[in-house]
Amino acid sequence: MQLLFESLFNGVAIGSVLLMAALGLAIVFGLMGVINLAHGELIMLGAYTTYVVQLIFKLPAMQPFYNVYVLIAIPLAFVVSGVVGILLERTVIRRLYGSPLETLLATWGVSLILQQFVRSVPMAYAAGLVLALVSGFGLPLVLPAQWLIAKRARLIRFGSWALSACFGVCLAGVLASQINRIARADARNVDVTAPQWMRGGLEWMDLTFPVPRLVIIVMTVLAVVGVSLFLNRSVWGMRIRAVTQNRSMSDCLGIPTDTVDVLTFGIGSGLAGVAGVAVSLLGSVGPNVGTSYIVGCFMVVVLGGVGNLLGTVLASFSIGLLTDLIGAGRLLTLWPEMPAPLEQLVSFFATTSMAQVMIFALIVVFLQFRPAGLFPQKGRMVEV
Repeated sequence: MQLLFESLFNGVAIGSVLLMAALGLAIVFGLMGVINLAHGELIMLGAYTTYVVQLIFKLPAMQPFYNVYVLIAIPLAFVVSGVVGILLERTVIRRLYGSPLETLLATWGVSLILQQFVRSVPMAYAAGLVLALVSGFGLPLVLPAQWLIAKRARLIRFGSWALSACFGVCLAGVLASQINRIARADARNVDVTAPQWMRGGLEWMDLTFPVPRLVIIVMTVLAVVGVSLFLNRSVWGMRIRAVTQNRSMSDCLGIPTDTVDVLTFGIGSGLAGVAGVAVSLLGSVGPNVGTSYIVGCFMVVVLGGVGNLLGTVLASFSIGLLTDLIGAGRLLTLWPEMPAPLEQLVSFFATTSMAQVMIFALIVVFLQFRPAGLFPQKGRMVEV
């Protein structure tokens, strides 16, 4: 029984990380039909945002507040990845709607650019640039409404962007002079140190539950509940679901489909940034950290059913549980009387990498019988 509880917890922990990483992709790919291969790099940006926030809170003036840096990193990672995702949608993807192959190639190119960006650009100046972009998006929102509808609205917007660019350059200089450890992000990974309250584990029934994984599980639950409430209870959530079901009819009914696209992509990208915070607490952060999650994210979304939140949750936890049972060799312990041929097969796949190969093969076989996943999408424009 103890081994079963341990395997169940490990499966839930693995599934939580996978679900957190796939939740944003479920919105972008599931609701918009956009194949975004740069989703892993948005996770990477969230992880690096956590690293930069950690270094800022290590400054002498900020050390008394070091234990709360994770709580600050979560919304910042959401904003940073969300803004980068909106820029990606407005500059590249909006011109490629309805062309999945071109979208795939374009986002793959963007992912390579982002990887090389964090390798080549000093991290302090990269942080200042990102904060300049964030402030450039935010300043027009806080301007008086009568200014935005005036004849010189474009000039005001340009002025806000110029001001934000100056702010970002100055902030980058301050970061570069004050944080000696922020020099250059290269191919070598960097480590994010968890605060004191996130170290160690909780003891229960002779089992040890690592606190970082418990925190990630709580983050995942809050993210899923928040996304579910937003999609089902808010006005913009209803508009997103309407555009998903029938874009042309929604446009005829007056729903601003362009705004819905921006909002959907921004939320999905922001959730990828939050996933980056979770990923940074489990291991090293590097330019390729998102690459290891992108295939699993797509498999979760496809297996659960495109655009179905419940299917995404079930698929994530199923893959996490199978990964622990097969990869850690627990299936052999739970079933000691396993037939010899099956035992040899399970022993062959009793590593993390080989377990993923077996799970993906099982998913491919499953999709042969249910191509639309566990919960097929329904609607007038969907083929049943």
